[in-house]
Amino acid sequence: MSCSTQLFQIEECPDLYVDACVCDEQRNLVFLSAWGRDTALQEFLARLTLGSAENGLDQFHIVAGGRSLPVFPNADLLEKRTTRQFRGTLFGSLLHCWLFDRRCAQPDLASHFAYALLQRELGADPVQRLWPLVMETCPLPLLQHWREPVMEVLTQHEMLAPLPGTVGDVSAWRLALQLDVLEPILGDLIRRGLLTTEARAIA
Repeated sequence: MSCSTQLFQIEECPDLYVDACVCDEQRNLVFLSAWGRDTALQEFLARLTLGSAENGLDQFHIVAGGRSLPVFPNADLLEKRTTRQFRGTLFGSLLHCWLFDRRCAQPDLASHFAYALLQRELGADPVQRLWPLVMETCPLPLLQHWREPVMEVLTQHEMLAPLPGTVGDVSAWRLALQLDVLEPILGDLIRRGLLTTEARAIA
């Protein structure tokens, strides 16, 4: 965490601070990066596993830009990683915790579904950076030089789309392949000579 990183507070856990959060269109949690003392983080993680009647959290809110943004965590889909970053501060040792949908780390090959988390970079082409994930997730044989036409098909048919609910210096994409749509389109492109077995030199 750099000194310029903006931090956002969690309403229900005021001792925790968030520097990045990603949700899908229904505000379901995809990724969370949070900072706090050990006791505060452990209490937060424990409350996520309890029902609302037991002071658990079936939702929480991030305060950002004067708004309170709801977040709905699904504990069954989430994995966590923690690391101790700063020791001996005025507030004790600070921990950094990542909560993320496991499909951020490993594509669901059975359903051809994955999430991709990218740090925002000015001038960077996210589509180019997502191509390796497409090749890993798609069961259809794709050639490396097919990248541009295939990625165009995926974005046009919203099989690859950015997630709107992001906070902090992160962007996120959802890859949800529909093979019944993708396979005939690729077959048509091959028959029309737009996808070939050999890369064509650009004049």
